[in-house]
Amino acid sequence: GRTLGLIISTVVLFAILALRSQSFLSGYTMFVISRQMAFYALIALSQAFCLVVGQMSLAVGAIGSIATVVLGVGLDTWGLPAGLAVVLALGAGVLAGWLNGLIITRLRIDSFIVTLSMMFIFMGLRSGISGGSPYKVPESFSVIGQKSLWGVPYVFILTVLLLGFIGFMYRSTVFGRRMLATGGNAAAARLSGIHTDRMVVSAHILSGAFAALAAVLWASKLGSAAPETGDDWLIVSFAVAIIGGTGLSGGVVSALGIFMGSSIFMLIKHGLVEVK
Repeated sequence: GRTLGLIISTVVLFAILALRSQSFLSGYTMFVISRQMAFYALIALSQAFCLVVGQMSLAVGAIGSIATVVLGVGLDTWGLPAGLAVVLALGAGVLAGWLNGLIITRLRIDSFIVTLSMMFIFMGLRSGISGGSPYKVPESFSVIGQKSLWGVPYVFILTVLLLGFIGFMYRSTVFGRRMLATGGNAAAARLSGIHTDRMVVSAHILSGAFAALAAVLWASKLGSAAPETGDDWLIVSFAVAIIGGTGLSGGVVSALGIFMGSSIFMLIKHGLVEVK
């Protein structure tokens, strides 16, 4: 029911914008909007993984920025092949998420406090390593972020495939159902034999991996690895995930909802710019 409401809202917004602006339905505008939507969906997913298990991560943007710096150092300073630099950047995201999850589960500190503290640590590391200046990335690295297949951005295609996989994971896999159960009622999940701490750590690892993936794709879009990547992700991550029907108290998530949430968020943003 909720997802249907989101679909109707998206269609209505789309129709209003199409009627108000001649340029809205142009290939270029559609390309820009769908690519930005994909980024919003990835950023929201990195928050949704934590929300599903009844946690939150205030560090999604900071993990994105540290992954960008690792990518930049790999490509620009060390001259590594693009594939290896991407693996290192994603590894940094996974490591950061794992650290968050580990501190939360081992020391029993609230995720709000842990991820807020880690956010400042990652931001400090990012500024210390990069000095605030962007890194160059090779021309070939920009293909995924800037090019399209039949007018559909590669980033958008990749995000839709990932959303499909995540939807399948939560609907049909033991791992996904256990994550939902942990968020729905942690005590009941623990009594039914689910290792809830492991689920929480896994959620933070996935969150870190997706924040890093969004950062890598963002660097590909920009054509440079800018350390300030991720500074404005926090509001987006919560807004899109929650518009998309992810439960703030855990146990509820919809991949299609997140896709629709990112559409609505992007269309409203685009509409406000058009009206100006």
